[in-house]
Amino acid sequence: MKSEKRKINYEIVKKNVTFAKQKEKVMEYIMTELEGVWILEPKVFGDSRGYFMEAWQRADFERHIGPVDFLQDNESKSSRGVLRGLHYQQGEWSQAKLVRVIQGRVLDVAVDLRRTSPTYGQHIVVELSDENHRQFFIPRGFAHGFLVLSPEAIFSYKVDNPYHPEAEQCIRYDDPTLNIQWPMPASELLLSEKDLRGQSFADAPKFE
Repeated sequence: MKSEKRKINYEIVKKNVTFAKQKEKVMEYIMTELEGVWILEPKVFGDSRGYFMEAWQRADFERHIGPVDFLQDNESKSSRGVLRGLHYQQGEWSQAKLVRVIQGRVLDVAVDLRRTSPTYGQHIVVELSDENHRQFFIPRGFAHGFLVLSPEAIFSYKVDNPYHPEAEQCIRYDDPTLNIQWPMPASELLLSEKDLRGQSFADAPKFE
């Protein structure tokens, strides 16, 4: 498979979701081409005072995606150019994530590490922001990372397993096999030492 075909960009998909025909819905669930990966777009009720939306509702989530036992919410704050990833945890400590941006704008990426998946080695790119209120569900078996595009961003995510440092893995953000097109020159990126020492996609442990 040619590397340029590995990117699936959903920024232009469902950009202006219309709920007129399904007014009872408070969340639109969009299935992506990577099995198990979903984009969630909430219905936002706004007026001159501000807005209200349902960010997550267990019964509705499970009706569309299935049961996921989220047990922890995490939050991070980062400045423009910060790139975190590509992270995942192995084995019994593998994590499913439901991510969103409370403030700012990020480019979010998920990479399929499931050897038996028809989309193994492919990645999906989604823009999340405080304007589109979009959420991104990433099941177990994926590596995940994001790049901050705005001056500052507050990133929030649910996980179904706690952080376990012994199980943590990292794949380099610029791995040539994955060929992720980050929309910022390398000279402007800010990465941790740990992320700079990430493995290649070829050498990184995978999921069966």
